[in-house]
This record gives sequence, structure tokens and C-alpha cells, in this order.
Amino acid sequence: MKKNQLLILICVLNSIYSCKQEPVALSKIEGRQINIIDTFKIDQDFDALISPYRARLEEDINTVLSYSPETYSKNDGGLNTAIGNLMANIVFVEGNPIFNKRTNKNIDVVLLNHGSIRSIISKGNITTETAFKVMPFENNIVVVALKGQQIDSMMQYLSEAKRAHPVQGMQLTLDGNYKISKALIKGKPIIKDKTYYVATSNYLYDGGDKMRFFKPNDSVYYLDYKIRNAMIDFFKKVDTINPKIDNRFTQTK
Repeated sequence: MKKNQLLILICVLNSIYSCKQEPVALSKIEGRQINIIDTFKIDQDFDALISPYRARLEEDINTVLSYSPETYSKNDGGLNTAIGNLMANIVFVEGNPIFNKRTNKNIDVVLLNHGSIRSIISKGNITTETAFKVMPFENNIVVVALKGQQIDSMMQYLSEAKRAHPVQGMQLTLDGNYKISKALIKGKPIIKDKTYYVATSNYLYDGGDKMRFFKPNDSVYYLDYKIRNAMIDFFKKVDTINPKIDNRFTQTK
């Protein structure tokens, strides 16, 4: 390297290091409370613009779809709740025709999670708002192809979770120590090398609630159908809902 080039390099390096700033650290945080009161004026022009849309939204959200003869809660049973059974049944009834049309196959099992049920279904009229309250999430139905061995892992997960996760198409019986005493799919023992089609939500498929048994899998089918929309479609078809606690997921004493 020539002498002039070396001098230029030294000058550049000196300039860089001389301009280096010390890290900035946050030393103080201040805040003040701003009260939201009803004296704020409404922008009349903007309100007039959105008023037709607001009226239509309120009309749609309050549309009566069905009727509930009782109030149903996710806490109304141990491992088996009426509202959970209803949710799982809805996913099957509304999701299976779509899946069958696309694949010529049928859903064998439905598995949802207890925590996804966010509200009760109150006695009285069921509206669109009811569906939004029970299922506020944008969860979509997916169908996962699992071998019998993974179904065994799913059953083991349910026995250890000790929660009323909604299921359909299976019968799982636990003893007093939460050990599996019976595990059937559509009334038959699980076959290790058989492929079963399990409908669930995209949230659970991606490992939500620590449900890691969905991967790896033979295949996965995205129905592009929100669980909430399936609920709305189901309610429109049923004059009065009648969910029941049954023997699909139980514990013996």
C-alpha cells in the first residue's frame, strides 16, 4: 500500500471512531391520564358516512338464527360438556360435506380445545352475536391425516390433559387414575397402520395447547372455513339446539 493511501485510511478510521456515540439509555418514563368522557363531540359528517354500515352491522349481528332451551357452559361437566359436544358436532356436520366433496373421504374424528369456547350459550334466542361471543377467534377448520399410532398419542394427550376438550367420532374412557381403559374410533379399536382423518383448528394443528401430535402427518387439508361461520350455518338450519352430555369422553370411578 502506498504512503498516501495509508494516510487516507488512517484518517477515515479516525473519523469513524471519533464520531462513535455512546449507547442511549432510557432514564425516565413519564405519563399522564387522559379521561375519556362523553363530552367529546361527534364528527357529524363522519358519523353520517358510517351510519348506514353501522345499522346494517347491528341488524346482521342481532339476527335470530336458532333457539337454546337451556344455558350451556363449558364448565357444566367434567371431561364431557354439552356445549363442547355441540361445537365438535358442528365442525363435523358442516365441515365433512366440504371435505368429502374435495377428497371423496370422510372425517373420522373431531378434536377442538376447551379454551377456545369463550362464552356460554344463554337460554333464549341464538343470534349471530352468540357465535361471535362463543368463538371470537379467526380459527379455520383443517383436516389432518394421521396414522393410528398418532391417534394413540392424541388419546394419551387427552388423558393427561384432564380437561373437557371437545371431541366427536371417538369414545375415550379413563379410570379413576386418568389411565385409558377404552379408546375407540367410530366404535372400533384403533388400527396402528390405518389412516384416520382428524378435523381440528389451524391453531391446534400448529401446536396450540401443546397438541404436538399433529406433525408429522400423511397430509393436511385446509377447508378455508372458519369454525365461527360453521356455527352460524349450523344454527340457521336448526330451529332449537339440543346438545347433550354423553359417553364420548368420560371417567369411571
